Amino acid sequence: MSDTSLPAPDLHALFAAQQAQRWPASQTSAAQRQAILRRLHDAVRAHRVPLADALKADLGKSRAESEITELHPVLEEIQHAIRRLPRWMSPRRVDTPSMLLGARSEVQMQARGVTLILSPWNYPVNLALVPLVASLAAGNTVILKPSEKAPNVARALSDLIGSVFEPRLVAVVEGDGEVARALTELPFGHIFFTGSGAVGRHVMRAAANNLTGVTLELGGKSPALIDASADLDVTAERLAWGKLLNAGQTCVAPDYALVPRHLEGPLLRRLEAVIARRFGTGAWLRAGPDYGRMVDSAGVQRLERLTRGSVAQGARIVLGGEFDAPGRFISPTVVSGVTPDMPLMQEELFGPVLPVLTYDTPEEALGLIRRLDAPLALYLFTTDEDMIRRVQRETTSGGMVVNGAVVHLTNPNLPFGGVGPSGMGNYHGEHGFRTFSHERAVLREPTPSPVRFLYPPYGRPVPRLVAWGLRQLERQSGPRE
Repeated sequence: MSDTSLPAPDLHALFAAQQAQRWPASQTSAAQRQAILRRLHDAVRAHRVPLADALKADLGKSRAESEITELHPVLEEIQHAIRRLPRWMSPRRVDTPSMLLGARSEVQMQARGVTLILSPWNYPVNLALVPLVASLAAGNTVILKPSEKAPNVARALSDLIGSVFEPRLVAVVEGDGEVARALTELPFGHIFFTGSGAVGRHVMRAAANNLTGVTLELGGKSPALIDASADLDVTAERLAWGKLLNAGQTCVAPDYALVPRHLEGPLLRRLEAVIARRFGTGAWLRAGPDYGRMVDSAGVQRLERLTRGSVAQGARIVLGGEFDAPGRFISPTVVSGVTPDMPLMQEELFGPVLPVLTYDTPEEALGLIRRLDAPLALYLFTTDEDMIRRVQRETTSGGMVVNGAVVHLTNPNLPFGGVGPSGMGNYHGEHGFRTFSHERAVLREPTPSPVRFLYPPYGRPVPRLVAWGLRQLERQSGPRE
């Protein structure tokens, strides 16, 4: 097994080794890249127990939740890429204008070179390996830096990668924020970062010094907009699941709910019943396998401060409200009477606390969504087709789900990414392959080329005739389409 965990002083040597490998890697065939992905697939399967144990240690995830949200999605992503990689890699023919008659134009997918993946702690296997699949499919070399907040998973990932890849192709670098900072100062071909907006800005500034391209998968306050026509039983079931998955530490978790004023009471009663049925109450909630833990005590303290601050301004805890920092535990908590100016609405929560805001008209709800930063996801619960079309027209978000939450992540045919403050760029499936590829324009000009009629000096009869002919074509084409 290769030890791919390297201290900061060796980063330049590692980068140089991958730089030397980047051209051989970029020239691999589809079959060779498929073989690389199969090796990764087999390694994930072989290491699934250590990975699940590490997820339990760092985040309190049950084996079932680890399989559903972390391991199986990675294996599906690999299989999806293997099946489609030859088509993704094939040059794409495009049209050529008539003035270049006889020329042939195509778009060629090229590897970006040495790439850096900075992965987060909340889904530390999924959000490390899914971008890795895309980068390897595109023919790159990869340095992967897992979050130090999930140290057991970081070590398990290092063991997995070291068992199947040489460091010159894929290496895991463990360490703290200073190691990450040192990595971002290297001239990578592309940096892929998942995390907070504050850190994302630092990554982008560092990348700018080397004119390195970046993909930023950030977060934000993803709203759950409940329309007056919504089926409240379906809404409560899916809203609770999306909010409490991974103890709320999901970048696309519903961050707050907007509900018509007259439906607030019925929705709250249904949420309480669903949470009790799905996760348990009292001692079972803490002892059972279905509800996770916060990654650290600081996260508990932050959410307690925001919740207590909102209650002091008039909000009311209607469910939960237990904050245990030493145990990294927050009970599923629902807070009603929240207004946009309260602490719970000032930052992404990233935990199992759901603020509920009421509205009187759809215009009021849509206005609030537009005033806040564009979110990573928007969830609309409705049975009204006109309302669906209206929300699509009048809001923006990285993704949108109608009558559901979080599930758009599971479709590899959909791009996943943010917009504005919630992110830059996207991935999953072919979208990830393109993120880690350069789309190179290639044009083959024939030997007897019409372009020769455009050469100077332009006072000659032929260029003047060509210019006249082009003007006639413009007139004949009619109004602009």
